[in-house]
Amino acid sequence: MSTSMKEFRDLSVAELQTKLTEARQELFNLRFQHAINQLDNPMRLGAVKKDIARVKTIIRENIARILTALAEKGGQTTQSK
Repeated sequence: MSTSMKEFRDLSVAELQTKLTEARQELFNLRFQHAINQLDNPMRLGAVKKDIARVKTIIRENIARILTALAEKGGQTTQSK
């Protein structure tokens, strides 16, 4: 998966949730392969963990942006009264 932050920022929330689910499933599979000594590329574990962190960061940024917009909008309506 190993995608850049810019590519993640271009995705919708639903697509980000899908990517997160896929990455978590891949991490589970890699950990299982590692446990039974069948993991071909151990560096992939770190890459998938970083991808999960990137997706979660983008989701959190989106939530923060929405909450900030709502707070500003709410502040504007009380000031205009």
